Amino acid sequence: MFGLLCIAAVAAALVWFGARSLDEPMRLAAPVRFKVVPGTSFARLAAGLASQGVIANPRAWVLYARWSHLAPAVKAGEYEIQPGTTPRELLTKLVNGQVLLHSFTIVDGWRVQDMLTALRRNSDIVASLGDKAPNLMAKLGEPGANPEGQFLPETYRFMGGTTDLEVLRQAHAALVKELADAWRDREPGLPLRDSHELLIMASIVQKESGLPQELGRIAGLYLHRLAIGMRLQADPTVIYGLGDAYDGDIRTADLRADTPYNTYTRVGMPPTPIALASAAVIRATAHPEKTDAVYFVASTKGDGSHVFSATLEAHNAAVASYVTHQRKKAAGDKVR
Repeated sequence: MFGLLCIAAVAAALVWFGARSLDEPMRLAAPVRFKVVPGTSFARLAAGLASQGVIANPRAWVLYARWSHLAPAVKAGEYEIQPGTTPRELLTKLVNGQVLLHSFTIVDGWRVQDMLTALRRNSDIVASLGDKAPNLMAKLGEPGANPEGQFLPETYRFMGGTTDLEVLRQAHAALVKELADAWRDREPGLPLRDSHELLIMASIVQKESGLPQELGRIAGLYLHRLAIGMRLQADPTVIYGLGDAYDGDIRTADLRADTPYNTYTRVGMPPTPIALASAAVIRATAHPEKTDAVYFVASTKGDGSHVFSATLEAHNAAVASYVTHQRKKAAGDKVR
């Protein structure tokens, strides 16, 4: 009788300690990542985590998962355990399929090639496209379309095993929706024929200023130029047309060399966007600030802002002021 009582006491103690272990934080010095492969038994998963020092009492964890009928509900995928997590919390995470999400950020103003290069460098994304991604838009269901400008700058979240094409599909769908919304709600009377021209103009505005408070005014200036038949004379379009030949400086010869993207030699807009425009820039271009300014130059504030002018005389004065400021600044730097 005494022996049976001892056995019962030991069993009760084991159950108590096992149950207690489910709510004791796992002793992790740093987050731990692991994968649950489809078809893996819960016992095998527990054994694997125990061998990594993650689960201190795998038997209790397995018994609890089976007793609560949760073991079969564990979802496959990649997970990350944060320090302080308990085995019970981890099981809930596995059952709910709270898999680890990776991220990829498309930066405002990137060209498509910049984006493709960043995709290739991201080890969390499965590469399926070539270096230049030929026929990219055909793979996205739009054969013949130029990919420049067709992806919305944003941070995209995805599960492990996601391909570069799947990420781009998300980014393109986001751009299509943003552009459609902006075109539908645009300011009446814009000198633009369709949403494609809105996207082209937005890409130019994107490359001209990074200050949110100036976006609407720069958009208004370029749209005003377009409306009165004035050439856009946008340096970023010339730079885009130069391609790999651009070395950081625009020369007089570059401004005179006629290409489809030289808005100094051609009236109207270039044939395609020149960069990936953000949602904020697309919206600012669809709702531009009304202005009679047709010229602008960098201000002397050094904060990236500009001086806008409605007359050539005022513009020349602003340019002269900027040049004088830059010369004084250069002279001061030399003295130092």
